[in-house]
Amino acid sequence: MGNAWALSALWVGLALIATLLAIWFKVATALSEIIVGTVAQLVIGAFIGSGGLLASTQWITYLAGTGAIVLTFLAGAELEPKIFKTKWREAVLVGLAGFFGPFLGCTLVGHYILGWTVRSSWLCGVALSTTSVAVVYAVMLELGLNVTDFGKAILAACFVNDLGTVIALGLIFSPFTLKTLIFIAVCVVAFAVLPFLTKHFFAKYGGRVSELETKYILLLLFGLGGLAMWAGSEAVLPAYMVGAVLAGTVGKDHMLVRRLRTLTFGLLTPFYFIRAGSFVSVPALIAAPATLVVLFLAKMATKTAFVYPTVRAHNHQGAAGTYYTLMMSTGLTFGTISALFGLNHQIITQSQYSFLVAAIIASAVLPTLIANTFFLPKHLLPSKAAHPKKQTSVPARAALKEEG
Repeated sequence: MGNAWALSALWVGLALIATLLAIWFKVATALSEIIVGTVAQLVIGAFIGSGGLLASTQWITYLAGTGAIVLTFLAGAELEPKIFKTKWREAVLVGLAGFFGPFLGCTLVGHYILGWTVRSSWLCGVALSTTSVAVVYAVMLELGLNVTDFGKAILAACFVNDLGTVIALGLIFSPFTLKTLIFIAVCVVAFAVLPFLTKHFFAKYGGRVSELETKYILLLLFGLGGLAMWAGSEAVLPAYMVGAVLAGTVGKDHMLVRRLRTLTFGLLTPFYFIRAGSFVSVPALIAAPATLVVLFLAKMATKTAFVYPTVRAHNHQGAAGTYYTLMMSTGLTFGTISALFGLNHQIITQSQYSFLVAAIIASAVLPTLIANTFFLPKHLLPSKAAHPKKQTSVPARAALKEEG
C-alpha cells in the first residue's frame, strides 16, 4: 500500500476498534490492540497477500518504537518516591522474587522441556519474567487503588521486577564494549543530574502553550535512546530509569502526565501493540498448542512459587496477598518488548515469538480476571471505589484524580 494516509487510516481504525473492544470487554487496551493486530494481519494477509498490515514500513516502525519508549518512561514516572522510601524493602524483595523465579524457571523450561537453543531460552526467561506495568497500572487507576498504599506498593514492586528485566536484557544480549562503558557512564551522570536540572528548568520556562516540557522529555528519551543504540543496546532501556528519576518532578505534574498520556495512548502505543500483534503466527500456535500451555504454566507456577511467600511475609494475608501475587503475575508491555527485541535480533524465530507473545497475552488476561473476580480486597479500596453505584465514570474519575 503506497498511500501513507490510507495506511494511517487503516491503523488508526484498528486502534479505534481495539479501544471499543477494550471498553466492551473491560480489558486493558494494550491487550486488545495486540489481539486486533494479530487478527487483522491474518485476515488482511489472507485477502491481500503476505504484506498484510505492512508492519515493517519505516514510519510505522518509528512510531511503534517511539510509543514503546514514551510508555516505558511513563511507567517509571508513576513510581512515587515517598512510597518507595517507605516500602523499599517490600518492593525490592517482592520485585526480585517476581523477576528471578520466572527468569530462571522459564529459561530451564525453554531449554530442557521445549528444546530451544541457549540464547532462545535466555530470551524466553527474560520475556516471561516481566510484570505488566500497563495492565497493573490500568487496573489500579480504574479501581482507585493507585492512591492507596497497597496499590502503590504493588506498582513499586512492578518497577523493581521490570528493572531486573531491563538490566537482564541489556547484560545478556548487548555486546559489552568500550561503547557500553561510555553509555553507562553517561547514563549515571544523567540520572544524577536530571532531577535537579529538570525541576529548575521547568520552574523557569515551563507552563507555556508551546509544550516545552514535552519537548524536553522527548529530547532526553531520544538522546539516551540514540546513545543506547550506538552502544549496541535498545533505545527503550534507559527510558525506564529516566522516568523513575523524574518521578518526583514529572510524576507530580498531573497535567503534564495527562498530556503525555494523550500523546502516548492516543497515537503512539496503538502502533506499537498492533505491530507486535501482527507478528504473531496463528498457524504456528495452532500447530503446537502444547508449547503455549507449557510456557504459560511455567510463568504462572514460578511467579506464584516465588512471589506469594514473599508477599505473605510482608503481612499481606488472605485475599490481599493472593491479589498482590496475581497482579505481579501479569505480563504484557515489557514481555512483548523483550520478545520483539529477540525477533528483531534473530535470537528467536517467528514461531517462538508467537508462542511467547501468546503466553504473555494469556498472563495479562487470566490472572487479572481471576484477581478482580475472586480476590479483590474490597476493604482496601477507596470509599468511592467500594461503592460503584455512587462513583462517576472511569474516565471522569481518572481525570479528577489527575487534576488533583
